[in-house]
Amino acid sequence: MARSAMTTPFVARADEVRRLTDALDRAGAGQPGAVLLGADAGVGKTRLLRRTAELAEEAGATVVTVHCVDLGEIGLPYLPFAEALARLRDQAPEVVEPAVDARPVLTRLVPARRAAGLLAGAAVAGRAAGSRAGGAAQSGAGGGRAGGEQGAPPDDAHDPAPGEDQAGRLQLFDGIAAVLGAVGRPGAPLLLVIEDLHWADASSRDVLRFLVARLRDEHLLVVASYRTDDLHRRHPLRPMLAEMSRHPRVERIDLPAFTRDELRDFATAFVGHPLPEADLLRVAERSEGNAYFAEELLDARSGPETLPWTLADVLRARLEHLDPAVQQLARIASVAGRRVTEPLLRAVAADREAGFGSLSLDDALREAVAHHVLVGEEGRIAFRHALLAEAVYTDLLPGEQVALHRAYLRALRADPSLGPLSRLVVHALESHDLPVAVEGSWRAAQDAACVLAPAEELRHLETVLRLWESVPDAQAVVGADRVDVLERAADAASRSGQVERAITLAREAVAAAEDDPRRRVALRTALARHLLAADHELEALRHAARALADDPEPRQLAWVLATHARASLTADRDDDARVSATRAVEVAREHGEAAAESDALATLAVLVVDDPAHAAELLATAERRARDAGDLVTAQRCTYNLATTLYYDGQLDAASRILARGLDESAATGLAWTEFGVALRFFGELVRYALGDLTPPRLGSEPLIELQPGLMAAVGLYAAVARGDADAVARGRAFEPGWERDAQIALLSGGCLIDALTWAGDVDEAASVGRRLIDHLGRTWSETFLGAIWLAALTIAALADDAHGRRLVGGDATALVEHGSALLARATRVAERGRPRGGRLGPEGRAWLARAHAEHARLLGSDDPALWQAARDAYAYGYRYEVARCEWRWAGALLDAGDRAAATEHLRVALAEAEAMGAEPLARAVRDLARRGRLDLPGVRGPGTDVLTAREVEVLRLVARGLSNRQIGEELFISAKTVSVHVSNLLAKLGASGRTEAATLAHRRGLLDET
Repeated sequence: MARSAMTTPFVARADEVRRLTDALDRAGAGQPGAVLLGADAGVGKTRLLRRTAELAEEAGATVVTVHCVDLGEIGLPYLPFAEALARLRDQAPEVVEPAVDARPVLTRLVPARRAAGLLAGAAVAGRAAGSRAGGAAQSGAGGGRAGGEQGAPPDDAHDPAPGEDQAGRLQLFDGIAAVLGAVGRPGAPLLLVIEDLHWADASSRDVLRFLVARLRDEHLLVVASYRTDDLHRRHPLRPMLAEMSRHPRVERIDLPAFTRDELRDFATAFVGHPLPEADLLRVAERSEGNAYFAEELLDARSGPETLPWTLADVLRARLEHLDPAVQQLARIASVAGRRVTEPLLRAVAADREAGFGSLSLDDALREAVAHHVLVGEEGRIAFRHALLAEAVYTDLLPGEQVALHRAYLRALRADPSLGPLSRLVVHALESHDLPVAVEGSWRAAQDAACVLAPAEELRHLETVLRLWESVPDAQAVVGADRVDVLERAADAASRSGQVERAITLAREAVAAAEDDPRRRVALRTALARHLLAADHELEALRHAARALADDPEPRQLAWVLATHARASLTADRDDDARVSATRAVEVAREHGEAAAESDALATLAVLVVDDPAHAAELLATAERRARDAGDLVTAQRCTYNLATTLYYDGQLDAASRILARGLDESAATGLAWTEFGVALRFFGELVRYALGDLTPPRLGSEPLIELQPGLMAAVGLYAAVARGDADAVARGRAFEPGWERDAQIALLSGGCLIDALTWAGDVDEAASVGRRLIDHLGRTWSETFLGAIWLAALTIAALADDAHGRRLVGGDATALVEHGSALLARATRVAERGRPRGGRLGPEGRAWLARAHAEHARLLGSDDPALWQAARDAYAYGYRYEVARCEWRWAGALLDAGDRAAATEHLRVALAEAEAMGAEPLARAVRDLARRGRLDLPGVRGPGTDVLTAREVEVLRLVARGLSNRQIGEELFISAKTVSVHVSNLLAKLGASGRTEAATLAHRRGLLDET
């Protein structure tokens, strides 16, 4: 007799089990990770995961298995993670309860009292508590809904604080990650299994991205399974899988169908004895190694000629011989998908009682379980496999499908506790009850807002908009007009990152309210802010100006003015921006609009950047007012702007303190992943480097932000080049294909690549990169972009090294001088015309310009100590690494001028600083210069004594003069063949590829006596 699917011993899949258990062992050792398990339906994902879970529990791990549900485009926000938190609250209350107390936003997913079996309770609890004020109240450019009744239009729609909802979401994500990371212990990790990821809602996908990106040392393994045959070309999971697969902590397993040998083992285990080879062959041919199909074929066979041809046939055969009541129960259950709660199934079955004949529902349920059609699964009734549910549902006639959806709809409307609004909406749509679908979608959008799921909120609102014209009394049904729905949809689109969609919806809202001046002001203001987010500055300014011309009411005026000020600023209309921002501050203070005041003060701070003290004062005030308004994201933006103001004013220590405070606050409030949380981390790394801390980024209690992995990797190149990392050039080159996509990353990585190539001696390529990068950014930004000064200085340095090497062997450096002179002229022109807002080039810009002049003099062959002193002094505001580099170059210029004592002193300073910072290329260059000049520095030996033989030094000196082997032989009275041997030896010792490079290297290392 064949075993049931639940009792068949686990066979095969040894490699996959090993990979999963290895990942679990690593998690137990504090190396967290994620595994993406993909396969076609029926191949055996669930069976493999069950086996892994069994092994994990036997090893002492905590295992939580959760599921995503197929609700089409509707989605149920955060379903798998809400389910995981609920389970963990029962399994590990000592971890979950303190986490919820510390992060109240988690109550949205783990309410104090949850209706039994309902994972949508968070939304209900959120409504009852008026929790909209906690997240969606200040959620976007359309905002202002705190405390409003459900379905009622907002009192006004002017609150443009899109960061608040984002802040709440990120705090929620951070809370989920904190709970999951706290459950596991050394040797006993948490295994979180997420099944059916292809059905995950957008918010759940976002949480998973976040969770994986912040993995650092938790005892956690996340395994997510998905059906590959469901991933059509535009499936939203496709890009996410591609993105996550590149993460070093993520492993991807593609589960194949059974091989013939594996199928033989499986069949033997299932039927209890070896299968005749002919039967095995037929099962293999029909099933193509699909475990579920093979299992059904084995269970259905009554002879070698009776195997069904398709999986649908075999599943149909399984049902056809059952009692009609069991068949009817399966049909009812299939309409809910693979799983359904027992209370809901009973309610619908009672509604359809006439179809059960002589069997009671309990009897029918027992029969379905006994015949492996339905199973009990984590408190729910489930089909043994999703394919069985799909086959049963597909077999229903269209009229039967509609009738059963109506039965579910009646049950859910009669008792809302039976399921979430998302399910009600699905059944309303499938049963063509459009008024109920509109009402349910509107309420579901509110619930999605309560749990900070803007993507799902947008989908529900777009369902309302799509059905609006088909429901004659839609406004009465939802308690809001179409303009309200459009406004809220634009707001949700903005909060979910779909800025262009937000603009489209906001434009439609403005057009629909053309005859209502009061609403038009708020809507135009919202549209302007959406346009600013998408860098459509001029259109944003036009709408902001029209909103201002529409005579806003006092409560609206502060935000209208603040928006007009910001739009004017981005459009380089500083005078207009200053007038509007100043007036906005006055009006905001008069009417108690702290958030608008903060926004306007931040704009004013940019306008007075030429007065850093005043700008810092304005930003500090703006930050306080943002905190007063509860707007943590705007406060964070002000902190960032304050730090950058101090940095560009040369106050590096002060900037470092502000950045440290901002990063600590970001971590404490769960905002490390906002736009400005990432920016704080980025600038923190830049300031740390400038102050001379060249150590790799510290992960510490907060992970390296990976929302902008390219940006963070690019800024990390500064220190990598200064440290002399062996892969610095390769890392810099890896960015070049993406220059077109991100100019900021191109600037950072390209500049560091120029420097790395110069240190590596590949000066020709360094100059080539400098030329390409300056031309590219000049086209992308403008001819006078400020970064051109930095790039010019670095490129001229490479050209100067190249020219020096050529002159050593009698070469011509004319073309190099022309190139460098053009770069210096451009840098000077940029300094004069491309100055930042405020009209004053900052200390860093002035320092790089000074270095460009000093490098140019070196390029001309007339190294000038005074120019290097000027450069060193310009960097003395706190740029430690560049100060040390200028000390080295200054010493070289002094040595050329014959001032050996002063050169020695400057080299001592440069060497001490380079060694203290760990700047190995600089330290090596300092030692080489001391060796070449026979200067007395600690640890520096005399030239040539431990590298080349005396004869090799003689040969090298003549090579450097450009002599051929024959000429060298005549000079030294040896044969040309002997000279060739000496040349080969010295090239090998120096690691040089040719005679010119050998001469250059020897000169740098002080191996040639130039006296």
